[in-house]
Amino acid sequence: MSESFAAVLYLVSAVLFILALRGLSHPTTSRQGNTFGIVGMGLAILTTLVLAAPSFGGFMLIVLGLAIGGGAGAVIAQRIPMTAMPQLVAAFHSLVGLAAVLVAAAALYAPESFGIGLVGSIGATALIEMSLGVAIGAITFTGSIIAFLKLDGRMSGKPIMLPGRHVINAGLAATILILIAILVGTESHFVFWLIVIASLALGVLIIIPIGGADMPVVVSMLNSYSGWAAAGIGFTLGNLALIVTGALVGSSGAILSYIMCKGMNRSFVSVILGGFGGEQVAGAADDIDRTIKQGSADDAAFLMANAGKVIIVPGYGMAVAQAQHALRELADSLKEKGVEVKYAIHPVAGRMPGHMNVLLAEANVPYDEVFELEDINSEFAQADVAYVIGANDVTNPAARDDPSSPIFGMPILDVDKAKTCLFVKRSLGSGYAGIDNTLFYKDGTMMLLADAKKMTEDIVKALHEH
Repeated sequence: MSESFAAVLYLVSAVLFILALRGLSHPTTSRQGNTFGIVGMGLAILTTLVLAAPSFGGFMLIVLGLAIGGGAGAVIAQRIPMTAMPQLVAAFHSLVGLAAVLVAAAALYAPESFGIGLVGSIGATALIEMSLGVAIGAITFTGSIIAFLKLDGRMSGKPIMLPGRHVINAGLAATILILIAILVGTESHFVFWLIVIASLALGVLIIIPIGGADMPVVVSMLNSYSGWAAAGIGFTLGNLALIVTGALVGSSGAILSYIMCKGMNRSFVSVILGGFGGEQVAGAADDIDRTIKQGSADDAAFLMANAGKVIIVPGYGMAVAQAQHALRELADSLKEKGVEVKYAIHPVAGRMPGHMNVLLAEANVPYDEVFELEDINSEFAQADVAYVIGANDVTNPAARDDPSSPIFGMPILDVDKAKTCLFVKRSLGSGYAGIDNTLFYKDGTMMLLADAKKMTEDIVKALHEH
């Protein structure tokens, strides 16, 4: 295969990747987007194999690697529950970062195989590209591992604040830049591994201070990092498909992170430099009467059956309980009684961008009933019932009303403005941000303390009995 024809095929792959991103931007076209992405990646892999023309032994090693990786990915994808999808994404991001490090190391030790020169005489441009790719890849690797541990509950979701962390991070970043300059001048393998070690450390240090409430942004940000790492290695390899794919992933992840930070009223830089969350500050909301009004499934069924409009607010608790199908049945039962039903989604509901949308789509909830925060927030004041099922931090009025709250300024769904707020939750414990939710104690709130799926199913039964 000629290089010019390979370039055309890589361009076709790039177009398919762009179409994939476009398709993934909306639930109705997401399956088509996935198909475009799969075809594009398959075409890029086949083109690379044919262009490289490896020996039979080399080809068999590549096939073996594809079989192992593809097989593991297929098994994991089939077995992973939707509730574990955020940590799965973080874990996969770490593998992209690790791949960037390993490819850069291979290029350094065998540059002639990559067409970038000989050992001891690699071009300065290739060394710069290699250094940036390996640094971003190493940061992505350890940062994604920390994100995985936090999301999976193997590490506390609370911010871990090290003394002088900003100075340490700035010093590490400066050290990495200096080491890159030295590597370009000396091509020292020792300096290369120093860059790797310093970047691995920086990846840990920039993620551990970030609290649970910021974790969706972290997942999106690490997605962006993995893309830029791939693009950097793509330049080293002179692989057009890798460059384009990495740039698409990097830029789309950065844009999504910006949109999410905007939706949380947070500066992207401030999130990266320490985040927010953790324990409630001393004295915050100490004057609140913590008496709750607890109700039953019959109470909730009576209120919703006699409502004109119900707005459902799903959260991570719904995902944990796998209550999306019961929720759809509840909505159908209410609509049969002439009740208007809508769903309200916060930009950072769950622990990954789009988490709630995917779950609702899995339950075949009509897309035209699902609304984002900015499109539906004004309607809560006209709603008879807001049914909050497992959403905690994104409904906390402290973010709107309490300047001393760590999440003050984050836009929330104004469920407390509905005539009645039915709040389904296992207990009165704080959300992932570790902050007490003052919504529990408001006069218009009725707490339904139970498993989200069981409570929703009980409400459906009660609706059918009345």
